Amino acid sequence: MVTVAPYGAWTSPITTELITGRRTPVSDPSFDGEDVYWLESRAEEGGRSVVVRRRPDGSVVDAVPDAANVRTRVHEYGGGAYAVQDGVLIFAHFHDTRLYRVEPDGKTRPITPETALRYADFVFDTPRNRLIAVREDHRGEGEAVNTIVATGLEGDESGGLVLTEGADFYAYPRLSPDGQRLCWIQWNHPNMPWDGSELWVAELAADGSIASTQHVAGGKEESIFQPSWAPDGTLSFVSDRNEWWNLYRWRPGLTGDEQVTDLEAEFGGPLWVFGVSTYGYLDANTILAAYTREGFWQLATVDLRDGSVSDIASLYTEIGDLAVRSGEALFVGGSASIPTTIVRYDHASGAFTELKRSLDVEIDPGYISAPQPISFPTGDGLTAHAFLYLPQNKDFAAPAGELPPLLVQSHGGPTGATSTAMNLAWQYWTSRGFAILDVNYGGSTGYGRSYRNRLDDAWGIVDVADHVNGARHLIDQGIVDPRRTAIRGWSASGYTTLAALTFADQFQAGVSHFGISDLETMTTDTHKFESRYLDRLVGPYPDRRDVYMARSPIHHLEQITVPLALFQGSEDTVVPPDQAEKMYDAMAERGLPVAITIFAGEGHGFRR
Repeated sequence: MVTVAPYGAWTSPITTELITGRRTPVSDPSFDGEDVYWLESRAEEGGRSVVVRRRPDGSVVDAVPDAANVRTRVHEYGGGAYAVQDGVLIFAHFHDTRLYRVEPDGKTRPITPETALRYADFVFDTPRNRLIAVREDHRGEGEAVNTIVATGLEGDESGGLVLTEGADFYAYPRLSPDGQRLCWIQWNHPNMPWDGSELWVAELAADGSIASTQHVAGGKEESIFQPSWAPDGTLSFVSDRNEWWNLYRWRPGLTGDEQVTDLEAEFGGPLWVFGVSTYGYLDANTILAAYTREGFWQLATVDLRDGSVSDIASLYTEIGDLAVRSGEALFVGGSASIPTTIVRYDHASGAFTELKRSLDVEIDPGYISAPQPISFPTGDGLTAHAFLYLPQNKDFAAPAGELPPLLVQSHGGPTGATSTAMNLAWQYWTSRGFAILDVNYGGSTGYGRSYRNRLDDAWGIVDVADHVNGARHLIDQGIVDPRRTAIRGWSASGYTTLAALTFADQFQAGVSHFGISDLETMTTDTHKFESRYLDRLVGPYPDRRDVYMARSPIHHLEQITVPLALFQGSEDTVVPPDQAEKMYDAMAERGLPVAITIFAGEGHGFRR
């Protein structure tokens, strides 16, 4: 029986206890022989990340010691924190930043010294009995030094032999199948990797040192993503030189490269963490890939002989972390009704097997709101994109003529995109009668380079306008209640939340999770990876200090007149907690409606 009740007053089985108590995020799957490995983030164990191993009989065991926290702090965001080959597992331990080796029998020992060195994105160089990795050196004064190094698999007290240096950042060191070449990408301040990066290939000498190097692709206005060696020794990579992140191929010994795919879709994404993978080789002529179009991810094969792309039907609209080998693959998949899941795909049969779901609970589809892609007019005659989640609860209906309240939100970054995988924190609200607009504002990925570049010199303007115009579009369409609109965000979208409450008159309340209130401090009080990010989004500092001041909510608190809640981790090194504290203190001193919660021990993004 359906009960008639106002929007926002519905009851739902999707509770806060359900959201916080049963979720184990999974990521980074990999093959090793007949075993499958992946990472689990366990809130009940202090938020530590654990590598697990699934044996052929289906049993799953932890592959690292109980005290291990498999995370790296290179670039602060980490990624690429473990590698496994022939039963030997190497992982980065978060607490002391050292690399550890786990033998097939479980014996574990450190192989790098206890010093201020961090490692990520490592690969085995078995013939030379070494590991090749990105290293971030914090031993000196000033900015950390990033290099690609080789470190001995049996132990290396030197911390690694530098193979290449001089660029500000490195990623994707990858060995060719014959071990004779090493590729990588690199970039320099003020660029982020999605702004401009370069692909390099080195010939290796017999002793493993670099004999010569060649610049293959990329530059200051071309972003390179995920170089990967094919079985025949050619090198594939993703580039946005022609607007969209498409696949390209380079052949050793030849000048130039060739474009493989030509879709108005993207095979790449923003490299916030190491090891991001959207494709791999099923055989010498066939790539299995995931691409995104209009916010949805699609699995497909790419024929390297003619560039043809053939979609593969699946239940998943969010696909990432692909690990591909001959005839099969692992990936992390999800949809509105499927939480992020480790999935095994067999190409010959077309079968998908779910190995581990991040949420061990079944939700009746009658309580699940599916994302609807929408586009709407925004500033300067342009169009922006979002996903709309309408209220959904099989037990309730609203009184005739009533419109639902609206919660507007978006992804962090700000360079990034929303996810369509099941998120019970979203469904908590929609099952209670709220509508959610999840905005892929100008500056988001997945819609081409020009769309991504809309945020250049315009952070705090374009993103705010897209949030406001998205809400107004739904109001004009008669979909939501104009008197009940709120905005919330995390990190970069937390800044958008604060800026929208400060500089626009649309929302009646706001919530900021570790959001930025003072742009100026982000030029000095942050880590190397993002220390020049705002050069492009706001302008070079201090030359454009006036712009930083003008766009920082902390300097315009008299313009915020609606309730605001602030949530912050005490150990956040990306957005330091004093940003939220200053915002709270200043608003409280003026008697404005504000609340704050500081979560002890939490960093950037809550894990516990």
